[in-house]
Amino acid sequence: MLLNIEHHTQYIYSAAAQYSIQQLRLTPRDGMGQQVRHWQIKVNGQCHAFEDTYGNLTHTLVIDQPHHELLISVAGEVETGVANQPGAPGLPLALYLRESLLTQADAAMTAFASQFAGQLSSKLSKVALTDMMHALRDKMDYLKGATQVHTPAAEAFRLGKGVCQDHAHAFIGCCRSLGLPARYVSGYLFTADGSLMQTHAWVEVWQGQQWLGLDVSNGCLTDERHVRLAVGLDYHSASPVTGTRIGGGLEGMASAVSVNQTALTHEQRQRHHEQLYHQAVSAQQ
Repeated sequence: MLLNIEHHTQYIYSAAAQYSIQQLRLTPRDGMGQQVRHWQIKVNGQCHAFEDTYGNLTHTLVIDQPHHELLISVAGEVETGVANQPGAPGLPLALYLRESLLTQADAAMTAFASQFAGQLSSKLSKVALTDMMHALRDKMDYLKGATQVHTPAAEAFRLGKGVCQDHAHAFIGCCRSLGLPARYVSGYLFTADGSLMQTHAWVEVWQGQQWLGLDVSNGCLTDERHVRLAVGLDYHSASPVTGTRIGGGLEGMASAVSVNQTALTHEQRQRHHEQLYHQAVSAQQ
């Protein structure tokens, strides 16, 4: 499947920001079933590209002049469903057994995961992982606003609510409690009705000498609808955009994603930019 992707993040400041620095994990790489046809980042600042610890193509964005707004735009084409070589572990697999504040399993999560320990030690491990994914999704409703970006997995699990980030963190915690290397994946998801206008998150578990992708929020294995951006231990190490600034007063931020099989028209793009700007202004209040 050939997917056209646009992702725009707009920041608006009530006073002039004197300095901004951002880490952008916004560039997909070839492999794991996808091939990047072309990709471009546009920003009103200086960008320096490098490969981070987890193998993500990352850009450091620096603006060292007074500014009242910041627009980060990426766009390109990615072909999915490509029969390329399975992804190698890269870093030592033991790294993906390490607990983090966002994925640490408490007693309740460990007890939940232990129900599947017997199956996961057998040849039916892929089936068991899928069963655990569905069971976790049944325990945690998808509900926006119930959690924040820094909510730990154990708290979201106790609440029984969260979004894709929380589902991914909880599932990773369960996997690691069973001794299974697991990592957080940020990216994009194609929906036929265009209902998902934001980034998405899922999990990869090391199984059978390769990474197995599981989209907990949608209760499915990853497929040609998914486009991978970055991986890490959790949201913090795979977040598409993170950063800080000096000055700026009140901040308003809004973002929007378009994943389609056809490119946006110039008129559609202009309309999206206008809506995004007004959303960012409104977010200051």
